Amino acid sequence: MKPFISARIADMTQSEIRNMTRECERVGGINLGQGLGDLPTPPLVRDGAIQAIQDRRAMYSFPEGIIELRELIAEKLRRDNNITADPRAEIVVTVGSSGGFACTIMGCLNPGDGIILFEPYYGYHLNASLLAGLEPQFVALDPPNFEIVEQRLRAAIRPNTRAIVLCTPSNPSGKMYGPTEYAMLDRICREHDLLLITDEIYEYIVYDGRKHISPATIGNLRERTVTLMGLSKTFSITGWRVGYAVAPPALARAITLACDLFYVCSPTPLQHGVAAGFRSPPEYFSKLASDYQRKRDILCEGLSDAGLRPIVPQGAYYVLAEVGHLGFPTAKAAAMSLLEGTKVASVPGTAFYQSSAGEKLLRFCFAKEDDILRDAAKRIRSFRGAPVHA
Repeated sequence: MKPFISARIADMTQSEIRNMTRECERVGGINLGQGLGDLPTPPLVRDGAIQAIQDRRAMYSFPEGIIELRELIAEKLRRDNNITADPRAEIVVTVGSSGGFACTIMGCLNPGDGIILFEPYYGYHLNASLLAGLEPQFVALDPPNFEIVEQRLRAAIRPNTRAIVLCTPSNPSGKMYGPTEYAMLDRICREHDLLLITDEIYEYIVYDGRKHISPATIGNLRERTVTLMGLSKTFSITGWRVGYAVAPPALARAITLACDLFYVCSPTPLQHGVAAGFRSPPEYFSKLASDYQRKRDILCEGLSDAGLRPIVPQGAYYVLAEVGHLGFPTAKAAAMSLLEGTKVASVPGTAFYQSSAGEKLLRFCFAKEDDILRDAAKRIRSFRGAPVHA
């Protein structure tokens, strides 16, 4: 019998992130590879979802989400992002920000369209684009600054290019972009009539006094930007799958239709839970940033002591560490040596690169309790690994 395997996934494999999670489970290690985030869910959010279940508010919502949540999102966008959005026409509650991305590329782009990804990229953006029949087009960003070089971006644009994806704060680099880069993207998007898709899920997890700025607030980008945000990281609810997209009405309608066809709606009781979370006091969000900055520093100090050369992130809860000087033949070999020697899991940088630059990097996630991070840092300090074969 001919195997019933779609050509769309024939050349795809499970991500290296999940492979390293399996390897970590095999040795009973500390998983700093996958961005699981094992911090507690805020009681306000938890209890809001429980109350919704007890009140039997568990039926389908509209595909664009419950109006209560969309109105709270609109209020939050005005307050924290300087974005004015109509909750009935420009906001779509999605199945996580990843579901928002999937619905955006399926609703707004066509098979064969080119989509620009900045390298290092988030693997989901690449693989979801491939699954949608898009043509990924890459622009390399050089560590440690990961600046967008305008000439490189312009050189990557082809006749079929229709969109640019920007992740800020970035997974995996922790880079934060601002008005200068956004003004350049505004010029280029207008000149070439491109859609800008922004992944801003780490907007509240920023360090050293920085403030996240949404690209849609700069120049004329609002009219051609789909802003993707989420609650998974903000409220430590990665398994709840609740995010949202903000876009001009025509784009929002397309995203809503794709959301309806693929998912019907985001989980309704959990929408009520995150609605309660939007009523959190401002102190919650400032404490979130300071807590993660402390965690960042615990891990980066351990990496530095072990000679792994962390590229200290400006935002998000990942850190890339340079390992090219250690003599390992591949990033996977370095990751496996670290795992076998210390029982701490990381992710090879090749999970975020098409080019060989990823062979010199490992990514670590620090969304862990402080005592677990201190244990991991202590273990990493003992790392004196010799090159091994992956």
